Amino acid sequence: MTFNAGLFLSERLDWRTPQGVYDKLNEEFGFDFDPCPANPTFDGLSVPWGQSTFCNPPYGREVGKWIKKGWQESLLGKTVVLLVAARTDTAWWHDYCLRGEIRFIRGRLRFDDQKNSAPFPSAIIVFKGG
Repeated sequence: MTFNAGLFLSERLDWRTPQGVYDKLNEEFGFDFDPCPANPTFDGLSVPWGQSTFCNPPYGREVGKWIKKGWQESLLGKTVVLLVAARTDTAWWHDYCLRGEIRFIRGRLRFDDQKNSAPFPSAIIVFKGG
């Protein structure tokens, strides 16, 4: 068997949330903030988040910073819902995701601007503040 490292790497950092996934979560949580809009000049890590935040963070090596920020915002009494790759072997998963409610997504998501499903499994992490 040949090992293909490309299967374990994200080819891109911005995976647009499937509208149906967002709508269902928004119905449940009533989001008032998104720190990761499709605006490359906005730095969502440097601002306070809303009372009910949806975050589909940039994928890649920096994702742990977003998960940590979500956890920290929840400690302020806020609700933070994150759509992340289900990377259960990573430090950020063990350090933060395991502290929240984990909702594994069955199958692979097809992100809005892609014709094929993602090359990775996904999960919803819910940090409910205070």
